[in-house]
Amino acid sequence: MNYDTNLPGDPAPRQDTGAAVPVKVSRVFDSCSDRDCLNNVPVILDAGELPASVQLVKCKCVRVQDVCMRLEPVPFNRGFYNIDLTFTFRVDLLCYDHACDTPQLMGGTLYASKSSILFGAESNTQTFSSNGCSIGSTDACCEVVNLPTANVQVVPPLALETKIGSVCKQCPGDTVPQTMRTVVMTLGLFSVIELTRPVTLLVPTYDYTIPTKECTADPETPCAVFDRMRFPAEEFSPQTLTDASPSCGCTDDTYGS
Repeated sequence: MNYDTNLPGDPAPRQDTGAAVPVKVSRVFDSCSDRDCLNNVPVILDAGELPASVQLVKCKCVRVQDVCMRLEPVPFNRGFYNIDLTFTFRVDLLCYDHACDTPQLMGGTLYASKSSILFGAESNTQTFSSNGCSIGSTDACCEVVNLPTANVQVVPPLALETKIGSVCKQCPGDTVPQTMRTVVMTLGLFSVIELTRPVTLLVPTYDYTIPTKECTADPETPCAVFDRMRFPAEEFSPQTLTDASPSCGCTDDTYGS
């Protein structure tokens, strides 16, 4: 007669090497990568209108602050969804009254939109979790709306052009549109868009493992640790053109273009 030798509180027996176990993951059903040249996008300056004394502007740093996404099913093409994206950019500008003067720093916001159609499959299920999260909702009687999840990955945008321009400003009561002096930018943006859904998959697994590295502090003196450091010879050598890499300048406190 066989007896179970596991006592209450003992860890569960390990899975055999190569055994298939179910895991809950977010499966990517469709994805695309894109490069967008956002041409002549006006900057909404925090200070309002660009001062008349400013004759030259340069971009110090531009970054993606937020992305607003809206999904809608594509009519007559089941499983496909139209993804409307609205990007919000924050920009730091160096504004010069004269080319060699010390610039003043001004901030602003830009908005740009794009859309893409991807396959995200269909699902008529609702999922409720003990942590309070739920997937899927009832839009009408006996009709479940279960949209996929859209994810957008971006890298810091490139400021391709920064110049002084003007935009139309329509005030209440004005019969003739007025123009407002501002900054106009052209941005280059690389992005990856994905549509995902939670699914349960069977995957092969291997034995459990624990780290072999011990969590110990370095017992050596600070000088001993310093003596083992490599001498930074490259810091004492001027960079060539091929060695230099472009930078956004977000962490550079000095003025630059």
